[in-house]
Amino acid sequence: MIFYLEVECILYNAHSLKDKRSVIKRLLARLSQDFNVAVTELDYHDLWQRTKLGIVTITNERSHGDQTMQEILRVIDTYSEIERTISNIEIV
Repeated sequence: MIFYLEVECILYNAHSLKDKRSVIKRLLARLSQDFNVAVTELDYHDLWQRTKLGIVTITNERSHGDQTMQEILRVIDTYSEIERTISNIEIV
């Protein structure tokens, strides 16, 4: 099973693309290392205070995939610089 998570976020304290990239880079590295997922910024590359992330994992158990995606959302929510606005999980 392939689990795909798409997350849109707002970064209120980012005052430049450099600020945004700093936060996003830390988040992407943590998610990739902690959960062994593929993660990238999908959209809003030129906007300072907005981002859309795509996160993918492959597993043979639905419960493991669901648990992983929920833990990823919890980690994103721990970042005080980021507010998660829209989240969609798809299973292929």
